[in-house]
Amino acid sequence: MDKQAFFWRIMNGELPAPAAGETLGIVFRHIDAEAGTIEVEFQGKPAFTNPAGNIQGGFLAAMLDDTMGPALAATLKQGEFAPTMNLNISFHRPGQVGVLVGKGRIVKRGRDVCFLAGELYQADELIASATATAIIRTLPK
Repeated sequence: MDKQAFFWRIMNGELPAPAAGETLGIVFRHIDAEAGTIEVEFQGKPAFTNPAGNIQGGFLAAMLDDTMGPALAATLKQGEFAPTMNLNISFHRPGQVGVLVGKGRIVKRGRDVCFLAGELYQADELIASATATAIIRTLPK
């Protein structure tokens, strides 16, 4: 774990948090960089709802992306980032306004390509699950 990497600098308050995470109301509950796992909390806001009153699927997808991505980001070195190349979502039940919990993990990490998985829960019920592929890149100097 490289404490100079952007993820840890954000966690330590040295860099501003990404606006997308702030919009989703992300709170980091548990990070285990060695295991490649993370648990986060989101605030499902009324502004995220569809006409049926449920959290719109795009917001649930963003929450899952912001669950799995940080599981990998916590393991990166200074100057590395890992954009999502592919995101596959399965919706299991409607999400409601309120707290949602994301659990993410690195399934397999290669030199450049990484496979991720995550779940989104509300009141201990599975709301949505996802897999993703991310690619590790180095910022230009």
